[in-house]
Amino acid sequence: MDLRRLRYFVAVAEARSVGKAAERLRMAQPPLSVQIRKLEAEVGAPLFRRGTRGMDLTEAGQALLARAGEALAMAADGVEAARAVASGRRGRLSVGYMFVLANAMLPRLIPELRRSIPGVDLDFAELSASTREARLLDRSVTVALCMPAINHPEIQVARIGAQPFMLVMPTASPLARLSSVPMARLQGRPLIALPHPDHGPASSAVVALLRRHQVVMPIASRVETVHSAMSLVLAGEGFAILPACAQLGAPRGIVFRPLRDASDSIDIAVCWRRDAHSPLIRTFLKCAEKVVARL
Repeated sequence: MDLRRLRYFVAVAEARSVGKAAERLRMAQPPLSVQIRKLEAEVGAPLFRRGTRGMDLTEAGQALLARAGEALAMAADGVEAARAVASGRRGRLSVGYMFVLANAMLPRLIPELRRSIPGVDLDFAELSASTREARLLDRSVTVALCMPAINHPEIQVARIGAQPFMLVMPTASPLARLSSVPMARLQGRPLIALPHPDHGPASSAVVALLRRHQVVMPIASRVETVHSAMSLVLAGEGFAILPACAQLGAPRGIVFRPLRDASDSIDIAVCWRRDAHSPLIRTFLKCAEKVVARL
């Protein structure tokens, strides 16, 4: 049913006059009469009859009026909802994040998002090195907070900050007594490594760091997540070289120390599909940039 024609019907029913309704609608009376007749033809029954006080509704007209207001209100709500989603005031934003950034970012980022987009439903999903790319590509998350950035032709990346690498070791290690650890002291020590360089820039950055300082650390284990690396360090299986922000979620029994004469860092990035055009992504990016600036 034509909603414009339905609005004309409601106007005539409320005014009880085609002439008065036409004035309210700011249109000529003949076209309004034509629209009412077309509506009656569509319904298949007269909607008005002439009464002593003007246009009275027939029983069919009364039945239609009882629902017409609700239908017009729902249509208006639908238009407003569409506008709100298009402008980023309403909708749903699914946020993926990597564990290494959880403790550093989420306690500040989530309140910032709630303040910036209070009408938007938020949900969060933890990602790993092996799942983050797939979750973005299959649209199960809208935007992802990553370390390091994803390198994929279908994924857009905004680098918003960086974290320095630090050495992670058991508190009982002799190196834990140092305020910073010379790179040469890592020679020959077992390394708990993140994914293989072919599968992750984080590991590539660590490999480049060690190569530049001519340090060889035999791989004791390869793990997919930072918390797995810290668990193996705690178990005494080796050392790890991780972003500084990981220490916020570190278990007791391990310590983080800066690497002396090494200023290498790893990017913090916001990633999303290149073909995603939600205005919520830009809002998320601004909030994330604000939080990273305070780290």
